[in-house]
Amino acid sequence: MLTKHIPAHLRQYTVQQNYASYTPINHAVWRYVMRQNHETMKDLAHEAYTDGLKASGISIEQIPDVAEMNEKLGRFGLGAATIDGFIPGVAFFDFQSHGILPVVAEIRKLENIQYTPAPDMIHEAAGHAPILADETYAAYVRRFGEIGKKAIATKEEHDVFEAVRTYSNLLEKGGATEEQLETAKQQIAEKEALVTGESEAELIGRLYWWTVEYGLIGTVDNPKIYGAGLLSSVEEGGNILSPDVKKVPYDMEQAVRTTFDITKPQPQLFVCQSFEELMDGLEAFAETMAFRRGGTESVDKAVASGSTATIELSSGLQLTSTWDAGRRNDDGLLYYLQASSPTALAFGDVQLPDHGRDVHADGYGTPIGLLEDGRALETLKQDELANLGVTEGQETTLTFVSGVKVDGRVEQVHYEDGLPVLVRWSKATVTDGEARLFEPSWGMYDMAVGTGVTSVSAGAADSEAFFGSDAPAGSSLNHEQEETELDALYGEVRSIREHGPADAVDQLQAVHQALQEHPADWLLRLEIVEILEELDQPGGLLAKVQAELVQLQETRPELEKLITNGLQVAAKAPLRMQ
Repeated sequence: MLTKHIPAHLRQYTVQQNYASYTPINHAVWRYVMRQNHETMKDLAHEAYTDGLKASGISIEQIPDVAEMNEKLGRFGLGAATIDGFIPGVAFFDFQSHGILPVVAEIRKLENIQYTPAPDMIHEAAGHAPILADETYAAYVRRFGEIGKKAIATKEEHDVFEAVRTYSNLLEKGGATEEQLETAKQQIAEKEALVTGESEAELIGRLYWWTVEYGLIGTVDNPKIYGAGLLSSVEEGGNILSPDVKKVPYDMEQAVRTTFDITKPQPQLFVCQSFEELMDGLEAFAETMAFRRGGTESVDKAVASGSTATIELSSGLQLTSTWDAGRRNDDGLLYYLQASSPTALAFGDVQLPDHGRDVHADGYGTPIGLLEDGRALETLKQDELANLGVTEGQETTLTFVSGVKVDGRVEQVHYEDGLPVLVRWSKATVTDGEARLFEPSWGMYDMAVGTGVTSVSAGAADSEAFFGSDAPAGSSLNHEQEETELDALYGEVRSIREHGPADAVDQLQAVHQALQEHPADWLLRLEIVEILEELDQPGGLLAKVQAELVQLQETRPELEKLITNGLQVAAKAPLRMQ
């Protein structure tokens, strides 16, 4: 069985899971949430959910090993990779376009067991992975990645993303002062205030939210859950039965117009009839995007992004860079592309030899449009080009209808399918009226061939070549907390639960005695109750621990529901110890 290979340009976002670094408390948090989720979702989730948990290498009892997930997902032509929290949307979709599920290595802390402000293992692994066992849905997620990674955001949206990532990391990692948190929140507000309009990245992000994250399938009266945000949240997943949550038939256009607040339960959810309907909606949205529309308007999106984007010309030549506004006529239409950042040239998503960003390190510029006689250069064959002097070793001048002139010696013409896509000049001078756009002393001039822009997309045409093949992993997962005395107690109870020794009650008695040093801990007390009830040990120790849980519910209102839910699930799903 082959496991998924992570493309080199995406490795910078990955981390080593370092499975041994998860503490017993980490595993207990996973187990609590998963038992809650499984008991709630088994009747509410899409039919692939329960079988998909096992098929994707996910156990209810312990945090999954992502290497094992990667292997098991290989049966569906998919894979998994561990990442470190927030990554850019383009990178997230890029993983999915390669059939790789990005799984956050960290798991929420006990104090954030109901909700974590940052992505975590529970959401990514337990929410996203199981439904991928459905072949049609898996195809939708992969296709979403292929389209989503092309979506162009604005620079202001990139800045908001970085501010949100900073704030969420401060919350989840803990230790931040109130002043630091307030400053981070203020940064988000300031960055959000600068965002105007709605980019295609924003719109497709909403489509992702209302389908992959919070989607329902079936009928409005009898929906099933497939969205990861619902599958990984007992509270929100169970809320689909509530009349307070409006269920509406899935409509792509309505979905992309519907905003959301990630900090609050969703007041409405979209119900699709089938995963095929989702695919149709995604393809319909793609028709509105720059990579399908092209033209000056699409280039404007790339310029506004302030990030790497690829412009494809009518000849098929692809130009990857961070783009400037370029030169435009009185109608605002582009006739000269300009980038002051390193640029690479490609065809068919493969970088052309000797045209990487190291060759065009200082930027790039090229005319686009018809020649002054009305002909399109990319349609001319070799004999027609020769009549224009565009043949190796000839000195010639090309004048475009825009008025741009290229004068010099033709050194090479690059052809694809018998037609020109790139002309290399030496001793070249490029002018636009009085403006001189290229000088002979600058070296070779590589003029792209193309009358117009047919496609613009975020990212690079050949990502491996453009971003380099030696990008290292960002870091190794390393939980900040070391194993504590409380961790050791959790580990003892886990061992008792898994191995069921004859003196289990005596061992639990000793653990409970040590637990008196941790009067606020509720989860380990809950696990002790589960085991004692399974061993049919009424009274005595069981009564003491139950009384302590009741006291915690009375003195800590935020724990009341957590403890009640835990006891209910324990009653419905007994341990069945050995």
